[in-house]
Amino acid sequence: MSTDLIRSDPAVLMGKPVVAGTRITVELILEKLAAGETFDQLLEAHPRLTSDGILAALRFAAAPSALQSS
Repeated sequence: MSTDLIRSDPAVLMGKPVVAGTRITVELILEKLAAGETFDQLLEAHPRLTSDGILAALRFAAAPSALQSS
C-alpha cells in the first residue's frame, strides 16, 4: 500500500488527486470520513473504491507534499 494509488491528471476533475482508476477524490474520501462514515460505508457507496484506495488517500493527505500543493 502506498500513495502510488493516487493520481493527479489535469484532464480528470481539474487535476484533483483521485484514487487510480476512479473519479473518487481524496477530498471526498476525507470529507466522508470526517462526517463519520466508515470504511465499509464508503466501499458500499463506491464499488470501484478499495480499502487500499482509502488508506492511500489518507497517506496522501498526511504527506507533507500534499500541504504544499496549494
